[in-house]
Amino acid sequence: MDKFYHSVRLDEELCKGCINCLKRCPTQAIRVQDGKARINKKFCIDCGECIRVCPHHAKHAVYDQMEEMERFRYKVALPAPSLYSQFNNLDDINIVLHALLLMGFDDVFEVSAAAELVSETTRAYLTEHEEQLPLISTACPSVVRLIRVRFPNLIPHLLPLNPPVEVAAGLAVKRAMEKTGLPREDIGICFISPCPSKVTYARSPIGTEKSEIDCVLAIKDVYPQLLKYMKQVDEDPENISISGKIGISWGHSGGEAGGLFTESYLAADGIENVIRVLEDMEDQKFTNLKFVELDACSGGCVGGVLTVENPYVAEVKLKHLRKYMPVARSHMDAETEEKAEKLMTWTESVEYEPVYNLGETMLESFVRLSRIEALSKQLPGLDCGACGAPSCKALAEDIARGEAKEEDCVYIMKERIRRLLEQEKGGQT
Repeated sequence: MDKFYHSVRLDEELCKGCINCLKRCPTQAIRVQDGKARINKKFCIDCGECIRVCPHHAKHAVYDQMEEMERFRYKVALPAPSLYSQFNNLDDINIVLHALLLMGFDDVFEVSAAAELVSETTRAYLTEHEEQLPLISTACPSVVRLIRVRFPNLIPHLLPLNPPVEVAAGLAVKRAMEKTGLPREDIGICFISPCPSKVTYARSPIGTEKSEIDCVLAIKDVYPQLLKYMKQVDEDPENISISGKIGISWGHSGGEAGGLFTESYLAADGIENVIRVLEDMEDQKFTNLKFVELDACSGGCVGGVLTVENPYVAEVKLKHLRKYMPVARSHMDAETEEKAEKLMTWTESVEYEPVYNLGETMLESFVRLSRIEALSKQLPGLDCGACGAPSCKALAEDIARGEAKEEDCVYIMKERIRRLLEQEKGGQT
């Protein structure tokens, strides 16, 4: 069943078997068995919450190391808008862009520039497809994955546009090939990411067969390198930026929706809040909404686990940085805009992945559901996590699937031991 790449991994040697990750996982993908955590790949959406809360650093994200970019003859950096929010007293993003060039990249293509093009296309799509409203943003891969496995009724509401990073990657490839004459395999498109979710997207893209992103670097790895090179940049660097307020704002929650020039939107951040919104959407509790922006990380991309700055401080920095910027700079030349238009829409449909089904057939699912209801009445309902499952209901489901035993519940085990002792005493008398 599992056909997804996963960037969130477990280091068993560091795992102490605590239940911090167990209680925080939004999709109940983690179990603790034999003193070690286990990640069920079918349920994992690579949101990174387990990385954030693990006190032993047993969860980590898999991404490319800095040396990976050296295998390409021509290297292009794709900085995420959230990258600019990591630095103190930054008032010109050109300083960061020039520092990336000094760092070893041959070119830079801002993801925020592509974000402005996506915002423009989204505005048109909202007008032309009112039957799909409200549309749900597809910029966060973890949210899309969550909808695919848990909220299939909402799949028709997904905005069928590639995220800005994919549009930026496609435009960067075309520009590099035209500029250098090099073949595609010699050109490396390196995205500087705030979260593991984007790593997963690059390896297992949504809405397109293959991503143009060749490697994904973590902001936390690039950050210390950039600090050194930023000191070498002129005080008044040449303006090479091609993005404005709208594109930069995509780095924090509400930024994408704000670029649509409509008040009929909802923006939620933090995976638990996202789930609540999706549940309410499924129950049709929202009316007159045109657009729903959902970010798995608190604060939006600035809250990704691969960043270094406090997300709320980072959001303030981003808002300060954009203060004197033009609203947008998406007025690229006609040829570039035509290329972007071809890169914008999905070429493959997104389908429901029934990973939470209890059985292979409807009959088997009903039989197991009945057993789960019976087991739930027997279990204490404390959701203590001592059994290695996040809740009593989750344990009941595991038992019904044959993945756990009733004796895994310490309360049931204690009760059975008590009865055995009583029977033994009764037999002796």
